[in-house]
Amino acid sequence: MPSFRTTRTVRHSPDDMFALVADVERYPEFLPLCEGLRVLRRQPGGAGVETLVAEMSVGYKAISERFTTRVQLDRPNRRIVAEYIDGPFRHLENRWSFREAPNGSCAVEFYITYEFRSLTLGLLMGKMFDHAFRRFTDAFESRADRIYARA
Repeated sequence: MPSFRTTRTVRHSPDDMFALVADVERYPEFLPLCEGLRVLRRQPGGAGVETLVAEMSVGYKAISERFTTRVQLDRPNRRIVAEYIDGPFRHLENRWSFREAPNGSCAVEFYITYEFRSLTLGLLMGKMFDHAFRRFTDAFESRADRIYARA
């Protein structure tokens, strides 16, 4: 099952990075392969935890797919976990964590694991997804640099 994990230090606070990743409706503006995203349901929870159900449309050239995830936004612990509900995958899990680092920066940990339901779709989109997932942290860091105006 393909997976990717990275930890990198960025020049933005953990709270700013959490807010940026939690703002899922903005993903189509900057995230590779993301053609659309809509939040189907929001459920506020106790103690600063919120759960979203979101549908993302992804595509490349003539291939387009949609999938639905349950996203738990745990603001107090600065963690975001997305779990697969429906779509072209057999399995999909995505985790983010944001920890304080020296000089007001943030250590961002990103992890994703996935498996396509269809071998054919996996062959068609697998390399493209792997490449895009490896660029996700770059996309979020570039977005943070623009939003929070740091060079």
